[in-house]
Parts: sequence; C-alpha cells; structure tokens
Amino acid sequence: MANSPSGDSMLDRVVRILESFDDTQPRLTVGALSRRSGIPQATTYRLVGELVQHGLLTRETDGRIRLGLRLWELVARSAPARDLREAALPFLQDVQSVVHQHTQLAVLQDGEVLVLERLSASDSVVNQASVARRLPVHDTSLGMAMLAFSPPEVQDSYRHRFPRVDERSAATRRDFRRTLAEIRRRGHARFDGMLDEGTTGISVPVLTRAGYALAALGVVVPTSAVRQHAVVPVLMAAARGIARGVGERPPDGASFSH
Repeated sequence: MANSPSGDSMLDRVVRILESFDDTQPRLTVGALSRRSGIPQATTYRLVGELVQHGLLTRETDGRIRLGLRLWELVARSAPARDLREAALPFLQDVQSVVHQHTQLAVLQDGEVLVLERLSASDSVVNQASVARRLPVHDTSLGMAMLAFSPPEVQDSYRHRFPRVDERSAATRRDFRRTLAEIRRRGHARFDGMLDEGTTGISVPVLTRAGYALAALGVVVPTSAVRQHAVVPVLMAAARGIARGVGERPPDGASFSH
C-alpha cells in the first residue's frame, strides 16, 4: 500500500536507500542518500535511523552510512545462492589449482551477471568481477555463456532491453544471435579483452536437467597464457559436478539447438 504523497510505499523507499550504495560509493552521508534515492532528506533521515536500529545499516563515527552486517547475515541465508555456492566451492578450488589466476561463479539476475564467488591468486591479472557485483551480460564470458544456454524468450528479452547490443558488445563483431549459436555449438564462451586489455575470459554454463543455464563457471587468465584450450575440459567437468551437487543431471554434451 502506498503511504507517501508521491505514491511510493515504505518498502519501495527502503529498497531505494539500500540500492544507493555501490562499489564506488560504499559510504554515504544522509544527504547523499537522499539525493541518490530521490527521497526527501527528512524522510531519509528517519528511515536511516530505523534501518540502523535493525542493523541493516551502520552509522560510522564521521556520520556516514554504510550497509550493515545484519543485511549480509540475512542475505547469506538465501537458500538458492547458498546451496549453489556451497556445492560449487570444491570445484572452484579444483579449477583454481589448475589456472592459478581467477576462478568465478555467477548467475543471471535481472538481466545482469551477478557474481556469487571468486577465487584469485595474489599475482592474478586484473579482473573487474567481485563477489556480489553485477556486470553486463554482453561484456562478459560468464554472461554470454549463460545467455547462450537460456530459453529463446530470455534471449529475446535481453535483446529487447539492449537493442544496440550488436553495436556495443565487444563480445561479437557479428550478429548477436550467431554469436550465441556459436557458443552453444562449442559449449563455452571465450573472449579476449572484454573488460580489460590483456585478459581472456573463458566460461561454461552449469546446466539444468532441461539443458538450460543455472549458473556459469569461468576463469580470467592472461591472453598470453599458453594452452588456454586445456582449461575448457576442466571447466566442463567442474560444471557437471556442480550441477550434480545441486540435484541436477544435465544432458550429455554441452550444446543444443533452439
């Protein structure tokens, strides 16, 4: 039920406050929260006070606000993400022992790549993915691997949301559909310099019984690394292990046609 002159609900305003924090602005003043959320400052001040009392936000000594540990605690109880991460972690560790760079697990969430876990070595190449961060689907091998193994309506919805994806995406110089078809045929996505020059992302889908992507498992390695092709079988074996770990039994083979 709406309970403000603007017609937005209390829950809507709380979500807008929480969504105001990001990687670049993890600590904000109440005034900044008001501006970023579009909520009057007096209302923001009151809501922040209540959220601090519940531990969902924390007020630091300088008065700035950041997300609270209570929020992390509640999110960590999310059964689907927790079960997937716990099932995947041993396989991520196995892959990481082979590549010694970055190994990561992600899902599609609201048309974006949401990173659930990342393992990295101290001397790894640069990598913009981090746990709980969102990335564009068409600029990551993780996203393209999942989208290629998604139902046609999901692919069409993504292209509708990003009508210029063929022009913007570094992932493909060709037609977007042809790129997805090629990923399905190969069973993996591999792209050089998608987000950072000198790096290569290689990802495979974690498939459900129906053959659609539940998640994606990928690595980021130096583009100059030798024997990159040897990583793909390791990723595919790990992805099948993850699928079995969450109760899925993916079909034989990694590719299929829509």
